[in-house]
Amino acid sequence: MGNSVTDMVAHARAQVRNLSVTEVAQALESGTVTLIDLREPGEVERDGSVPGSVHAPRGMLEFWADPASPYHRPEFDPAATTILYCASGGRSALAALSLQDLGYTDVAHLDGGLKVWKEHGRPVTFQAEENGR
Repeated sequence: MGNSVTDMVAHARAQVRNLSVTEVAQALESGTVTLIDLREPGEVERDGSVPGSVHAPRGMLEFWADPASPYHRPEFDPAATTILYCASGGRSALAALSLQDLGYTDVAHLDGGLKVWKEHGRPVTFQAEENGR
């Protein structure tokens, strides 16, 4: 029998940088980081997102992040500081490991995801707010 998803996430967390809310907030204040929201569109609409984050649903991450992919997006730079987050930290740990495998040299994830971000009273924004509605 293979690994469980719990085993996979634990393995990923052991291989990547796990950042606290404070560390992510400080990185955002520095203005030298790309923050990627991996959640599905419905989650973003329902729960909001960290201001300034780039939405990249988990299923598209590797395609958008790989500079050799025809789907590559300019927000993704293997040499830039990249921090990923999801709802609670599982998907972002797996995704951080995947970006490391793609050659990203400075990648981490928000341990605990948007859940802990909100628990610490950090701001979230909703798409309607971002679009001026």
